[in-house]
Amino acid sequence: MASHTSVFFLLLLSFLLLLLGNPASSDAPPSAPVDPSTACNTTLDPNFCKTVLPRRGSDNLYDYGRFSLAKSLSNARRFLNLVNRYLARRSTLSPTAILALQDCQLLSGLNIDFLTSAGATLNYTDNLLDPQVEKVQTLLSALLTNQQTCSDGLQTTASAWSVKNGLSVPISNSTKLYGISLALFKKAWIPSKKYKRHGGRAPSRVLPHGRSLLFHEVNVGRNGELPLRMSAPKRGLFERWSGRRLLQATDTVQVDDIVLVSQDGSGNFTTISDAVNSAPSDLDGSTGYYLIYVAAGVYQEYVVISKHKKYLMMIGDGINQTVITGNHNVVDGWTTFNSSTFGTWTVIEMLLSFGFREAIDLTIACS
Repeated sequence: MASHTSVFFLLLLSFLLLLLGNPASSDAPPSAPVDPSTACNTTLDPNFCKTVLPRRGSDNLYDYGRFSLAKSLSNARRFLNLVNRYLARRSTLSPTAILALQDCQLLSGLNIDFLTSAGATLNYTDNLLDPQVEKVQTLLSALLTNQQTCSDGLQTTASAWSVKNGLSVPISNSTKLYGISLALFKKAWIPSKKYKRHGGRAPSRVLPHGRSLLFHEVNVGRNGELPLRMSAPKRGLFERWSGRRLLQATDTVQVDDIVLVSQDGSGNFTTISDAVNSAPSDLDGSTGYYLIYVAAGVYQEYVVISKHKKYLMMIGDGINQTVITGNHNVVDGWTTFNSSTFGTWTVIEMLLSFGFREAIDLTIACS
């Protein structure tokens, strides 16, 4: 009996020493070397993850995150090529299948843009400020949304059996791969409090050169005052159109230009789409936002925002006062993607800037 007890304690001691001495423990900092199996345990599909990461070696979570991101980018390019090959044979496809494939083509191109942007950020440093973390997490999360939208469109409208079955496995594998990239990013760059780096929200005095504060980096006033900063003439226009005072605060969001959308013709534009199209392309945020104020009314239109329209801000007269509505639906032959009232497929910079809000005080309705 004593010998059995001794063996038990020896085994227990060995196990504890193994845990304490193993840098692959879940409590290890992101910079500590871990084996691929341990890194994959942080993902939703560890078995699939093990087929993605290098089988040998012992990198840290940052390295695995960058590696999976590069694999995701390569996968996104292959998937886009596959979709393009199907579209090259469009004479054999139904009109609805072509529409669904065109949606997948567009969404795949966006995924490539998102992965390229995320990679540029993560390859630069291990230490990210909170706004950078939020940006990359949004980009990687958008990959999963885009893949699901592509899949839904094909399943709903693509009657060609060969299209659905020829793309179902690549879509599934892409979704798993993007999920792995997101999980590894969160594990490495959003560590537990024990290893959380000092950084946090960047105050205006230490912002990266050439960048202004984003909307989600500042606080709205207690009575709903918006923390916007603009020239005196533009401030006068905003307060006259909205009936609101701007918040007097140290940290405010810069507005470069402002236009009014009003259905009665009293503004710069009568439709939201025209106002969006008037915005400068490829703004870098150094001069601030292009603000579109939408007066009260029911706007029956489908707003599509090009990916080149960045740093847009849209404000309305209030919930159920400024309403954007439409009636496209899958039953009538529209794809899942094209039945949305707002073309959110291109609004990533706008979403990031708003903290996942497409608009302030707008009602976006689909009927």
